[in-house]
Amino acid sequence: MSIGFFRQALHSLQQKSRSRTSHRVNQWFKWLSPGLSVKRWLLISVGGVLLAILGLAIWIKLTPIFLMLELLKVFLSAIANILPNYISGPLVILCGLLLVLWGQTRTVGSITQVLRPDAEEELIDVLLAHRRLYRGPKIVVIGGGTGLSTLLRGLKTYSANITAIVTVADDGGSSGRLRQEFGVLPPGDIRNCLAALADEEKLLTELFQYRFRAGDGLTGHSFGNLFLTAMSDITGDLERAVAASSKVLAVRGQVLPATLSDVRLWAELADGRRIEGESNIPKAGGKIVKIGCIPESPPALPAAIKAIKEADYIIIGPGSLYTSIIPNLLVTEIAEAIAESEAPRIYVCNIMTQPGETQGYSVADHIRAIDAISGDRQLFDAVLVHKKSPSAQSLIRYAQQNSHPVFLDREAVSQLGRRIVLANVMYEDEIGFVRHNPQKLAKVLLKWYSGAHHGK
Repeated sequence: MSIGFFRQALHSLQQKSRSRTSHRVNQWFKWLSPGLSVKRWLLISVGGVLLAILGLAIWIKLTPIFLMLELLKVFLSAIANILPNYISGPLVILCGLLLVLWGQTRTVGSITQVLRPDAEEELIDVLLAHRRLYRGPKIVVIGGGTGLSTLLRGLKTYSANITAIVTVADDGGSSGRLRQEFGVLPPGDIRNCLAALADEEKLLTELFQYRFRAGDGLTGHSFGNLFLTAMSDITGDLERAVAASSKVLAVRGQVLPATLSDVRLWAELADGRRIEGESNIPKAGGKIVKIGCIPESPPALPAAIKAIKEADYIIIGPGSLYTSIIPNLLVTEIAEAIAESEAPRIYVCNIMTQPGETQGYSVADHIRAIDAISGDRQLFDAVLVHKKSPSAQSLIRYAQQNSHPVFLDREAVSQLGRRIVLANVMYEDEIGFVRHNPQKLAKVLLKWYSGAHHGK
């Protein structure tokens, strides 16, 4: 092998070594960041050790201190004879600081190895992220379905102070069967939100979405629904079950049902039919002219009202207008609390219309439907609308299902007293399905909040 090869290899090793050293130095200096509540306790610990040593010395009549001072005097005199003070002084200080730094980094390394043995992130990075998230705004998100869990995935990277208020009107699928067989509130939407807010989101989502394909009575049920049903039975109600599950699953934020009442939706259609049941309303295929629930105006969960009153920011949607968003507002206390809030409030409009619910609806039609439920009180100040049209492939796919992009009628929205926030927040998969992009949606919403918050 040539000398050039060895030189190149040596140069590469030196670069890697410098890179690792630079990384370690950067990590050390992060511990000096304000607000971590680490430095003060280390200093207190050092002070405690010094006081204990001093107390011991006083107890034994100062003899060790006298001897130590004499030894130190001899040692310093010897050094002064060899090196002048302007060299020996800084050198001793540097040695002391290096020993302190080495000892503390080894201590932190040992703690990290115990607390996070398999983690890729450094402990300091985790602490800094924790501080940032728990200083984030108190955000309340209201809705249900896949739209709400999609939004939560994006928001949790900006704040840990998130409260998701979720509809419990679902009566279809696994949730509907559990509701009939066990008399529990439907856990489906709550399950999705818990998974979205969990630290181990990907694994937990796969686990909670897992559906049994065999087994007497198990077929079709999702594991997450069965888990929450069991927790409800153990703790006594769905609220306690969700709180206990949040602790077990390391959920960032909280998920609350809008009410603990057994709510059943009904809708009156333009052709005179009255349809009962959340899952039956979209299947009826008519134009909804009125919607309500049994019992009328169910009592709100007190924790949900408290969260709305303390919120810095309120987001309504995205989600199915009549079966995910409006059911929460049929809980009169929730609608009243939102109306009375002085926090910035925004509604995230759907990208596409939904057959059986919002067929032919414009943005203004969505707003009018919410206003009608809330007694013509304005529950939000602005509406977020997706800016760019989906691809031709997606438009054809949705048109086959009688679904089209929600038309933005600017003048009508302005007449309804709402500001319009236009942004590209869409995700389009390879087969043409259109969804909100969690990261883009959250980024736009937080940007609008920052402007609205500072403008007040």
